[in-house]
Amino acid sequence: MGRRKIEMKMVKDNSSRQVTFSKRRTGLFKKANELATLCGAEVAIVVFSPGGKPFSFGHPTVDSVSDRFLNQDQEVPNVKARAGSSKNAKVDRLNQQLVDVMKQLQAEKKKAQSLDQKAKKAKAPQNCQTQIDELSLHELEKLKGSLEELRENAKARVCEMEASFSLLLLAQKPIQEADMSVTKKAN
Repeated sequence: MGRRKIEMKMVKDNSSRQVTFSKRRTGLFKKANELATLCGAEVAIVVFSPGGKPFSFGHPTVDSVSDRFLNQDQEVPNVKARAGSSKNAKVDRLNQQLVDVMKQLQAEKKKAQSLDQKAKKAKAPQNCQTQIDELSLHELEKLKGSLEELRENAKARVCEMEASFSLLLLAQKPIQEADMSVTKKAN
């Protein structure tokens, strides 16, 4: 069927009237927003539904537009100055946030570069002696403690492995003896 022209007259059915109001209201507010955006106009619309509920749209606000309309002969420059100063304050605050974020970004980039350099140094094959020579006394003591702990852990692991191996050998001997006794009985 498509879109067709609707005759402009009051909608008789109450529920249909409410549906038509809701759809037309959103369309009206959308057009007012487009007018304000495209032309820089200050727009205010106040609409009461068939049920008596108020709906409003305003750009920048309904109050500022209605005040300007009611006080046309007075203080027009002051209203513009106030709106401009609040916009400038918002812009200044946003610019400051941008500067702060840019500083953080630069700091993170520097950290990433230093980490990359450290990673390259760690991956680069170097003589262990030169690395040890560069350590402080405290770092050398920590390294010594770590190496001693590693040696003790290695000794403990070797003992565990020897014990496991011994148990495996002991477990295999009775099986072999049992196999021998079974073959003797079979003969």
